[in-house]
Amino acid sequence: MERVQTGIEGLDEMLFGGFLPRTANLVEGAPGTGKTTLGMQFIYNGIVKYNEPGLILTFEEFPQQYYRDAAGFGWDFPALEAEGKLRTVMTSPEFTHHDLQQVNGRIEQLVDEMGIKRVLVDSISHFERLTDDHREMRRLAYTFINALKRLGVTTVLTRENPILLGEAQNVESTLAFVVDSYILMRYVEIDSAMRKALLVLKLRGSDHAKDIRQYEITSRGLDVRSRFAGREGIMSGSPRLMRKAFEQAFGSRE
Repeated sequence: MERVQTGIEGLDEMLFGGFLPRTANLVEGAPGTGKTTLGMQFIYNGIVKYNEPGLILTFEEFPQQYYRDAAGFGWDFPALEAEGKLRTVMTSPEFTHHDLQQVNGRIEQLVDEMGIKRVLVDSISHFERLTDDHREMRRLAYTFINALKRLGVTTVLTRENPILLGEAQNVESTLAFVVDSYILMRYVEIDSAMRKALLVLKLRGSDHAKDIRQYEITSRGLDVRSRFAGREGIMSGSPRLMRKAFEQAFGSRE
C-alpha cells in the first residue's frame, strides 16, 4: 500500500510505513509535547527526503517564529521558501475555510503553482471558536478536511489538549471522527521525572502499532524510541510497575 512517510523513523514504524496519501491526520497533545515540531518535521522531511513541497497554515504564530524554531533543529526554512519548495502562511480559520470553498482560491493556487503535496495546519483548535454547536463543528471540520483532500495533499493537523497529566477527557472528540488518523502525545510521570509518550489511536484503512512509545525532542527533531515496557497505566500520566515486573525486581509477596 502506498504510504506518505513522515521521515521520523520510529513514527513511520508505528504507522506501518507512514500516513496514507491524501488523508487528514490529527496530532493532539498538551502544550510543549512537540505537536508543532512533529508537523514541521513532516513538512521538512517531505521536501528534503522525498521532494514533496510543503505548505504551513498557521493561525497563531508568525512565519518568523517557525523559521527560528526550525533553525534550532538545523532546518533552513527561509532557504526552502526561496527555492519555491515551502510556503508559510499566517491566516485565520474563517478565511481559510472560506478560501477552500472557492474555485481557484488562494490555497488552491499555491498548491497548483508549487506542486504542494504536504500541508501542516497549526492548530485546528482555533476552529472550535467558530461555533459552540457540536454538529456544526463537525460539519465545518468535515468540509474543511474534504476540501484539503480534494487538492490531493496529505495533511497534519495539530490540536491542543489542555490536560497535562491524567486521563484525557472526551478523547473521541468531534475531530477524531472525521480525521483519517489520530496520534496522541502525552506527558508521563515515571520515578519522579517527566517523560513523553506517543500512541497511534486510529489509522483508517490500515493496521498500526498498538503499543505506547517513548519519545524525545532532540537537536534533530522528534526521536521516537522504544515502547514503555513493564508498566501499565501509561496514558493515565502516572504509570505503575506491572505485577510481573514488580515480582522480578522485588520478589513475590505470596
